[in-house]
Amino acid sequence: MNDILPIILPIFAVLVVLGVLIPVLMKTRKSAKTYTGPRDANDPVQAPGAGTLVEDRPAQAPAPARTSPDGVELEEPTLEVPDDAAGLETVPVETPLPVAGRLMRLRERLVKSNNILGKGLLALLSADKIDEDVWDEVEETLLLADLGTEPTMQLVDSLRERVKVMGTRDPEHVKALLREELIKLVDPTMDRSLNVERHGDKPAVMMVVGVNGVGKTTTVGKLARVLVAEDKDVLLGAADTFRAAAAEQLATWGQRVGVPTVKSDIDGADPASVAYEAVKAGIDQEVDVVMIDTAGRLQNKVGLMDELSKVKRVIEKLAEVDEVLLVLDATTGQNGLNQARVFSEVVNITGIVLTKLDGTAKGGIVVAIQKSLGVPVKLIGLGEGADDLAPFEAEGFVDALLN
Repeated sequence: MNDILPIILPIFAVLVVLGVLIPVLMKTRKSAKTYTGPRDANDPVQAPGAGTLVEDRPAQAPAPARTSPDGVELEEPTLEVPDDAAGLETVPVETPLPVAGRLMRLRERLVKSNNILGKGLLALLSADKIDEDVWDEVEETLLLADLGTEPTMQLVDSLRERVKVMGTRDPEHVKALLREELIKLVDPTMDRSLNVERHGDKPAVMMVVGVNGVGKTTTVGKLARVLVAEDKDVLLGAADTFRAAAAEQLATWGQRVGVPTVKSDIDGADPASVAYEAVKAGIDQEVDVVMIDTAGRLQNKVGLMDELSKVKRVIEKLAEVDEVLLVLDATTGQNGLNQARVFSEVVNITGIVLTKLDGTAKGGIVVAIQKSLGVPVKLIGLGEGADDLAPFEAEGFVDALLN
C-alpha cells in the first residue's frame, strides 16, 4: 500500500488542478478574433490583424435598493476593484426604475407637455354649440397633430355620429367619447412585446436602425439596461462604424449596465463584419439577447440602405433576426412617417421606438405610423435620462394626452 501512495497522490493532485482550471477557462468572456474571408459576395477581405474585439464582460457588484425602508434616497454604489484588477477604473452600478415607475414618470411629463391634440379637441368639443364649423376645426386640429388624413376622417366621422345620436354637450361626456375613439385608433390589440427569448442554442437578435441623430445608440444602451434588470444576459454589437466615437459610446453604456460590447479595432470597418462577430460571440457565450447598433443613414440614399440590408443578411447566416426596431424622432412628424416606410421596405421593421415625445411633438404620429405600416409603437422616450424609456401603452398614452 505504501508503495502505491507515491504514484496515486500526484495523479490525484493533477486531477484536482484540472477540475479547478477547466471551469475557469470555459467561463472566460474575452476573445479577439479576425475574420479574413468574405461574408458576402461583395465583402472586401479584411487585412490580417484587423478584426473585431469582444470586450471583457464588466464585472458588476449587486446594486442595493434605490431607497431605504423609510424612503430616504440611497447613493449610487460603485463597483469594487478586485485585487487582481489594480489600476482599472471603478464602474458605477446602475439598475433601472421598475416599469411602473418609468411609465408614471413618462405620463407625468406627457401630461405637462403642451400637446395640441388633446387640449385642442377638448376645447372645441365642449363648446356651447357644436356645428359644422366646430367639426371643421376638429379635423384641422387632428391634421396639425400629424394624425394623418385617413385616421382623421375616421375619428371625426365616428365622433360626430356619436355626439349627434346622444345629443350631448357635457364636456366630461364628450371627453369620454373622445377617449374611446382615440384608444380605438391607437389600437390596444397590437402586440407590443419585444422578441427577446432565446431559440434553443441561439440568442435572440435585435437590430436598431434609423436616420442620423434620432438616438439609436442611446436607445440601445437604455434598452440593454432594462433587459439586464429583467435578468437577461445581453451582448452589444457596435456596427455603427462610421460615426466618430459611436463604438466607445456604446461600450460606455455596456460598462454602465455590465454587458460586453463587440466593436472593431479599426476605423471605418465593415459594419456587417462587426455584426457577424457580435452574433457569433453571442452564440459562443450563450447570451440571451444580442443587440446590434447600426449607423444612421438617410432613407433616400440607396447605397446606404442596401448596406443596411446586407448587415441583416449577413447576421442571418448565423441566427434569425427576431426584432428590428426603427428609432424615430417624434418631432419630425410626417417626415418620420416617410422614413418608416423606406426602412420597412429594406429590413422588415417589427417595432417603432418614438423618442422626444415631449411638448414639441404632436402625438398623432403614433397613430399615423401604425395605420400606415401596421407596425406597433413598442417603446417611447420623453428625455435624455437613463430611465426615460418605457413600454408604450395605448390607454396610458391617450389618458396622458387628454389630462
